[in-house]
Amino acid sequence: MLGKINMKQKILDETIGWVGISLIVLAYALISFNVLLSTSLLYQVMNIVGSIGVIYISFKKKTYQPGILNIAWVIIALISIIRILI
Repeated sequence: MLGKINMKQKILDETIGWVGISLIVLAYALISFNVLLSTSLLYQVMNIVGSIGVIYISFKKKTYQPGILNIAWVIIALISIIRILI
């Protein structure tokens, strides 16, 4: 029973990380191909949610460099959202 719980948690952890990376790449592709603007709220939210996923899995696996990079990414996106909304 404990093994099944650990396996489910591991699958959830990996899914969170992969969804995070996917959102960041998708957001970058959308602005690169002029589908979204960098001033788009959707773009910034995709960056924040994606980065949180990467932060989660990075710290879970104790690989801190991508986690720290994505903390900076979240801060930048939050500042951008504040500027968009003001």
